[in-house]
Amino acid sequence: MLKDAGTALPEIAFIDLKAQRSRLGDRIEKAIGRVLDHGQFILGKEVEAAEAKLAEFSGAPHVIACANGTDALHLVLMARGIGPGDAVICPAFTFAAPAEVIAITGATIVFADVLPDTFNIDPAGIVTACAAARAAGLTPKAVIVVDLYGQPADYDVIEPICAEEGLFLLCDTAQGFGATHNGRKTGTIGAATGTSFFPAKPLGCYGDGGAIFTADPELDRLLRSIRMHGQGTDRYEHARVGVNSRLDAMQAAILVEKLAIFGEEIEARDRAAARYAEGLGDVVTVPRAIPGATSVWAQYTLRLGNRNRDAFIAALKADGVPTAVHYPRALHRQTAFVGHLVPGGALPVAEQLAAEVVSLPMHAYLREDVQDRIIASVRRALVEARSGGA
Repeated sequence: MLKDAGTALPEIAFIDLKAQRSRLGDRIEKAIGRVLDHGQFILGKEVEAAEAKLAEFSGAPHVIACANGTDALHLVLMARGIGPGDAVICPAFTFAAPAEVIAITGATIVFADVLPDTFNIDPAGIVTACAAARAAGLTPKAVIVVDLYGQPADYDVIEPICAEEGLFLLCDTAQGFGATHNGRKTGTIGAATGTSFFPAKPLGCYGDGGAIFTADPELDRLLRSIRMHGQGTDRYEHARVGVNSRLDAMQAAILVEKLAIFGEEIEARDRAAARYAEGLGDVVTVPRAIPGATSVWAQYTLRLGNRNRDAFIAALKADGVPTAVHYPRALHRQTAFVGHLVPGGALPVAEQLAAEVVSLPMHAYLREDVQDRIIASVRRALVEARSGGA
């Protein structure tokens, strides 16, 4: 607890899962209890129900539940036969999962720069990456486009580029599930979409979980086989090399209950984002949804420019306001991905963002009084960060 004029202030949660848990009441216990009663803990009717509800929510014809969001991307690359000699394009400013699944297949990552306002992949960077791949003797096969921080990428521009370049468009909407782009929900954009149900995501379970969305029935068939060790006509007939990536029934049961309130939570997140923009837009660079798009605001991320980020974070911490940096190092600067392609040798926007961004508390249960406290703290901290030097 911190003190303000002699009054104890409660600590602020960065993501308040307890408030969501309170709203759901005993629905989670009952859902888990049903699984405990019937005893089928892997796949089964709860997973089938979760897949059906996710399909209904997103509009995707086929939904394949899997163990986590990273597997969701990996399984699609496996189904497409991506491997050595192939190039897959990936934004340089995002979490490591899209890059690591490319590397695991044996394909070469070709990093693309991102846009300074949306943080999403720069469509022009996809064209540049394809040219660099071909110059290196590689075959560009796919691009993984990430809906970073909850906002969809500019698919109206990206999709024609993919068609022109012959790229399979795999969307990573681990942070953007529930968002829309010109009337289309994430999960119905691209040839396939992967998402994550990690607990901190806008739609999360209480462990790891993921799903793949597609309109392609053949891809659906392959993915269901691959997630079950490449299973063919029966459990012990393996038609292809696969992996173990099954969603367990308890997590599926939890997802069904959370999905029932997800639409209302998205609206609440949007209201919180609008209040942040109103309270901070005159003093710092705040995120904005692109025209025609909605965001689920998985993170509410500021750009501090040349302000001292460490001083800013310390000032908020002193006020009891938590922050996070998503992400402090661009992927092409990570040791794990040395040797993969960086067109032009540098990706300046990704590197600049890595040095500037900081995320504020964001969730559907962010009370206005708490948010006002955060906004006041941020405004004070910006002054201190400016005076703190570089």
